[in-house]
Amino acid sequence: MKKINVTIWNEYVHEQETGAVGDWIRTFYPRGIHNALAENLKADDLEITPVSLDMPSQGVPDEVLNNTDVLVWWGHCAHAKVADELVAKIHYRVLHGMGLIVLHSGHLSKIFCKLMGTQCRLRWREVGEKERVWTVDTSHPITFGVPETFVIPHTEMYGEPFNIPDDGKIVFMSWYEGGNVFRSGVTFQRDAGKIFYFSPGHEAYPIYHDENVVKVIGNAIRWAAPVNGVLADRVTFQGDAPEKVYSENPLKDINTAELHQSK
Repeated sequence: MKKINVTIWNEYVHEQETGAVGDWIRTFYPRGIHNALAENLKADDLEITPVSLDMPSQGVPDEVLNNTDVLVWWGHCAHAKVADELVAKIHYRVLHGMGLIVLHSGHLSKIFCKLMGTQCRLRWREVGEKERVWTVDTSHPITFGVPETFVIPHTEMYGEPFNIPDDGKIVFMSWYEGGNVFRSGVTFQRDAGKIFYFSPGHEAYPIYHDENVVKVIGNAIRWAAPVNGVLADRVTFQGDAPEKVYSENPLKDINTAELHQSK
């Protein structure tokens, strides 16, 4: 059985904070969210590599990225520190078939905003309120084995309006104790790449230890994995037509090659 190569990227900033906040976060994620997810998602069909922003090449050197079938991305306060060159490489890989799972505040990451083409902004409130997650599309592969509804006892509220493109397929919706609602699980297709945004997962709560949340992320990884591997660049010029062209070309005596050159 060929394993799915999964790279879990985390900016790994909050977990290293000094003081009371850092101490609190480390009670749930002593080695970072990336390592917690890698441990909780462990399965025979997944080859998981946890990486972080503070590693060489910001955790994603070419040899890692080019071997990744699905990239899981968690970021919050260090979006601006991610190199534009790395974002461009990830963008290329997604368009060619690499899956991308964007978690929680990764909605403002450079790569998600680039793929969405919008600001991806939302409402938020951090008072530790309850979140009820509803499965909207019970037939979607990401929902397999997930209850129709489940509760996260304490979380950060993410609420509408959420300005993401209208082509997103809503898989999960959330209601919060304070009254807000949110499209908490949405899929997208960009060229050959499958993308899933999933909001549950604030750094100061043990949400990535919740069995339903872990199940959703695991299902999403398997759904987003490329079926035939990451594709090479498409060759778009087709000089030889599959059918005979009988129409006379009015430009046959003019060299039009320069019209197709980048200026």
